[in-house]
Amino acid sequence: MNPRIEVVAIDCLMVRLFDAIDEANMPWMLAASLRLHEGFGAHLIDLVPSYTTLMVHYDLIALDPQQAREIIVNVLHDLSPGAASGGRQHVLPVWYDLSVGPELRLLSERSGLPVGEVIKRHSQREYQVFALGFAPGFAFMGLVEDALAAPRIKTPRKRVAAGSVGIAERQTAAYPLESPGGWNILGRTPAMLFDREIDGYSLMQPGDMVRFAAIDHDEFIRLGGDDTPLEALL
Repeated sequence: MNPRIEVVAIDCLMVRLFDAIDEANMPWMLAASLRLHEGFGAHLIDLVPSYTTLMVHYDLIALDPQQAREIIVNVLHDLSPGAASGGRQHVLPVWYDLSVGPELRLLSERSGLPVGEVIKRHSQREYQVFALGFAPGFAFMGLVEDALAAPRIKTPRKRVAAGSVGIAERQTAAYPLESPGGWNILGRTPAMLFDREIDGYSLMQPGDMVRFAAIDHDEFIRLGGDDTPLEALL
């Protein structure tokens, strides 16, 4: 691995560790994040991980760009991945139903699998959180199996309900808040994914592992879910 440093802004540098998305990247990304936090200390304003990169936002008053670059080079020298991801394990209950997951039928038709098999395959796999973005608490996870992969819908919806669980290409995610969106929606979770009362605000963080657990309508309502049909929001 040969990290590359790219200029993003006057006080931001992008560290590119990989060129392709791969689940095997995450131990390296977490090890690099830890070293960068330690290396910059109080001069680090923010560190934003993605699938293959880490964006370093540093205090320009305390460090000039050359000093920041030198810190990155020094702390990533002889970088090695951690033995374990160190992330948390999450199980998100999901009510998979056409009323809240209108693309269930589309994915069934694309894959040639019955709707029940689509649900089974999506929920029996464990996913890694690669990055947070798009909206507060929105965790990009993957990778879904090839049979379930699907491009974003042609016309994004103006409103997608909070908790909606979807697929885009080989990524999967759950919308933490009501927002516009173009992912293929399969169901809805009653879990609170974004909460200002928890550390970091987001239930999930990069490196965490997530599994979706299918539940019925009664359990969904009991857990506080909102069963308003997705199309009723449009």
